[in-house]
Amino acid sequence: MPAAPARPAPAAARRTAETPGFTRPALAPSLIAAIVLLSCVAIIDSSGFVYARWGVTVLALIVLVFAVRGRTWWAAVLMAAVAVCWNPVVTVTIPGQVWAGLQLVAAGLFVVVGIVVKVPREADAPRAS
Repeated sequence: MPAAPARPAPAAARRTAETPGFTRPALAPSLIAAIVLLSCVAIIDSSGFVYARWGVTVLALIVLVFAVRGRTWWAAVLMAAVAVCWNPVVTVTIPGQVWAGLQLVAAGLFVVVGIVVKVPREADAPRAS
């Protein structure tokens, strides 16, 4: 019995092999920031916490740029608030217990923002001058 001729794959199967029209560039810095926030809850009162604040502030600003590129404005506002609160140069005085709670909330916020922010691939293409 001869073999049946090969039929092309359905359109739905071909679409899954294509790359999506967006990227999630904020996911990696968001997960790193969440790890820093969760791991530094124990050292809030020590002098080494300033390094964690620097890291969180820089990562919040990086995620903020990706949120603006992806036009996710609520995420950009929240990342700006995190960058201001964790700023090590001009410190915001918050009691230790509240600060520990904010660390956990900010870690969750970073994870959610990292998943939600999508930047269109067209924004990644080099612009012709």
